[in-house]
Amino acid sequence: MTISQNPTFDTFKGLFNEAEFVYRHLGSNETKQADLLSAVGYKDMASFINDTVPEPVRMHKALDLPLAMSEHAALAKLRKMADGITVNKSYIGQGYSPVRMPAVIQRNVLENPGWYTAYTPYQAEIAQGRLEALLNFQQVCIDLTGLELAGASLLDEATAAAEAMAMSKRMSKSKSNQFFVDERIYPQTLDVVNTRAKYFGFDVVVGDFELAKSGDYFGALFQYVGVEGDVKDLTDVIAAVKEKKTYTSVVSDIMSLVLLKSPADMGADVALGSTQRFGIPMGFGGPHAAYFAFSDKAKRSAPGRIIGVSKDAQGNTALRMALQTREQHIRREKANSNICTSQVLLANLAGMYAVYHGPTGVKRIATRIHAFATAFADVIKNANGDNKLSVVHDQFFDTVVVDCGSEQLATQIFENADNVGYNLWRLGNNKLGVAFSETSDQEDFSVLTQLFVSKAHDLPEAATVSLDAAHLRTDDILSHPVFNSHHTEHEMLRYLKSLEDKDLAMNRSMIALGSCTMKLNATSEMLPITWPEFANVHPFAPVDQVTGYVAMIDSLQEQLKAITGFDEISMQPNSGASGEYAGILAIRRYHESLGEMNRDICLIPQSAHGTNPATAIMMGMKVVVVKTDDNGNVDIADLTAKCKEHSDNLGALMITYPSTHGVFEEGIRDICDLIHNHGGQVYMDGANMNAQVAIMQPAEVGADVLHMNLHKTFCIPHGGGGPGMGPIGMQAHLAPFIANHKIIPVHNAQNDCSAVSAAPYGSASILPISWMYITMMGRDGLLAATNLALLNANYVADQLKGDYPILYAGKNGRVAHECIIDIRPLKDETGISESDIAKRLMDYGFHAPTMSFPVSGTLMIEPTESESKEELDRFINALKSIKAEAMKAKAGEDGWTLEDNPLVNAPHTAAVITGSDWSHPYSRDVAAFPLPYVREHKFWPSVGRIDDAYGDKNLMCSCPSIENYM
Repeated sequence: MTISQNPTFDTFKGLFNEAEFVYRHLGSNETKQADLLSAVGYKDMASFINDTVPEPVRMHKALDLPLAMSEHAALAKLRKMADGITVNKSYIGQGYSPVRMPAVIQRNVLENPGWYTAYTPYQAEIAQGRLEALLNFQQVCIDLTGLELAGASLLDEATAAAEAMAMSKRMSKSKSNQFFVDERIYPQTLDVVNTRAKYFGFDVVVGDFELAKSGDYFGALFQYVGVEGDVKDLTDVIAAVKEKKTYTSVVSDIMSLVLLKSPADMGADVALGSTQRFGIPMGFGGPHAAYFAFSDKAKRSAPGRIIGVSKDAQGNTALRMALQTREQHIRREKANSNICTSQVLLANLAGMYAVYHGPTGVKRIATRIHAFATAFADVIKNANGDNKLSVVHDQFFDTVVVDCGSEQLATQIFENADNVGYNLWRLGNNKLGVAFSETSDQEDFSVLTQLFVSKAHDLPEAATVSLDAAHLRTDDILSHPVFNSHHTEHEMLRYLKSLEDKDLAMNRSMIALGSCTMKLNATSEMLPITWPEFANVHPFAPVDQVTGYVAMIDSLQEQLKAITGFDEISMQPNSGASGEYAGILAIRRYHESLGEMNRDICLIPQSAHGTNPATAIMMGMKVVVVKTDDNGNVDIADLTAKCKEHSDNLGALMITYPSTHGVFEEGIRDICDLIHNHGGQVYMDGANMNAQVAIMQPAEVGADVLHMNLHKTFCIPHGGGGPGMGPIGMQAHLAPFIANHKIIPVHNAQNDCSAVSAAPYGSASILPISWMYITMMGRDGLLAATNLALLNANYVADQLKGDYPILYAGKNGRVAHECIIDIRPLKDETGISESDIAKRLMDYGFHAPTMSFPVSGTLMIEPTESESKEELDRFINALKSIKAEAMKAKAGEDGWTLEDNPLVNAPHTAAVITGSDWSHPYSRDVAAFPLPYVREHKFWPSVGRIDDAYGDKNLMCSCPSIENYM
């Protein structure tokens, strides 16, 4: 679209402008694109693409998708689907409960791009706000579980349980290969544990407490509260199994722990569960943050991320990710887990729920939930009439299981409840479960009692706690000042704003992270996630109530099929790493169906993402590393030799395309053919799919399975480190082996294909974001986005190559959607490192590109299609200016030295700039305002350079006293 000062419109098509969103999403219009093309030596986009994307991989046809749809039309279409969702009042329970998210948190965190467009806090100096929020989350988990440390969230309760099993094997001194699981576990959790256990080679034993005490296990997993809502003190059974060196984990309802004795008090080594009840909507299954708490001795074996307290260069308290930071990329096949995406945004929301309500508020809510259940149980127990109703469990927290005496009566009550807008839990022929929640009210109580005893009852005046005193906790919780200081809306609003202001997110400037694709997360894409129909539906709601939800998911699956060329899509994986796991799982199941259980060799290029080898090991495969050549491509000779060597046992190749080095490999078809000729399958990592869409199809070039990062290519925001979604596309022969679900069967999955996530469709409530993006971009818009993503990356590479060597390029000198600049020559010449450049970029108002991955001593830059030429030029000028600063320090100009210059002292805080002590040879102005544009919109890092070593040597992962922040 060429901008004209005097446009004329002579058609209604032009007046309606259905493709307007495409030009809102793209950073440059046609005029600006022409400037970019000219700068890299091309007259038109076609010739540029011809030189950039190898001819053998290009699809040379349009995507089988509709044309672009306007924002309002796409929202209207999605609205019709939402109208096909019935939002009954949910009393199903089973790990998912209705909640009330405080409006101040919804508006100022969930709906605020200052929170949801931030990246994982690898650059801690410009992420202190969300790091503090995550530290709050960890403190909540520590307080409620009683354990010494807690992580910064895992993907969901079921996968956290599977991680606990793996950690138990690492920590236990038992030589047993058996893992005990409490028969009172949620079925979806057991399903995921079984999936993980099979390929670890563990034997899962399910049974009662007596079986737990009598057996020999390396680990044991207990449910607290049980699947039927029953509360049992686990102290004795935990003590008994620990005498046999069994490592014990307890799955706990986070809200119940406000009242109940803590897992630590019962002797547990690990406590885990979902924090969904702390203000996070059910969302048809997710996303929700799982918590994972553990003892200090387990800190180096725990999965995922831990936020720790350290200090900055000025000695001030500063936060950072500790120990496990990017551990997959460092430890690769020796990693503790393949957790990449966590649930940071959801953990922040749950932590803020505790900040907002405080100890008094959460105790009021937890007590109200339990008192509702107690009052309802009393009505059932005291009912007079012909119905033989009885309450199954005497001790419960929120769920009352009623034995109706007959299947006929249970069916009648269940159907009557549905007719008046209530969903109950049907378990067995005669039993119904009624799970009370934060949203339960007097009207609900009247309706529910009338359904069961034919007479509506009012709530009694007295709120009774029916739990035995031995079950109740007596220690204080949430005593830190942060949970006792922000209970008015004014104070909460200002606290949230103060944290937001410490973080650099996409609403301030571009985040040019290679491989992470930080593109526009448009407002119209985000709006539907808070619609009640998408937010407030239970994942196990009756299928006739969720036809609109399933229609949206089916529609997204069809869109992804058209884009990738695959025959089937599985929406269950709730992160990119989970998608990797699901993809390799499908390959292993396929080989097993052919009787080829021996095919357990996984070939992985040296340049692969660290999650690739971690995933392969988790799937019981043996990793064989394939060399890469000087251009960053797979070394075909080495690949051929290793295929031949391992031909009889070759299971899979895991390959990223374009490569992790940011290059389109010419020989990808030959690579796929080679693997297939030796009986293997090709898993393609979709991290770099932003360079593929509408230009090539991974299925067509030979991939058998691919995971798609919806939080990258398809615009789900990164949320400060999660949520994400990693659905997989599969060829027809792998389609039968997608993950199924024990409670809600998944289309086209076999009954014996167990799950990889707790919910059948993973984090379903964020899927409308990607549906909206694809719908509004349409067939031609998606192609335009890919073209511009490639062009922007090549423009950046061309503009920087005079200052920094570009490490890899294709045969025509072109990169794909990202480029790697080599800092090693500059470091050899001046001592200035990639870390110094990353920190100095903060003074210029930018987040650093991906640092030292996939090659140590480099920066990997991915500008995406969403950034304007003006923003690209600001970023380029910043890097050029930094290079000039380094050379000035080397030359000793104006008294600058290699030991004292703006790079090695970066970032510069406002306190440092305005302080009385300034002894540097460069001016305060140079430190704070290195280029003119910085002065117009200055972002001040809130802490100086953080001492990483100090933080690990003095690990503290709970909230420091308030004086530390003063």
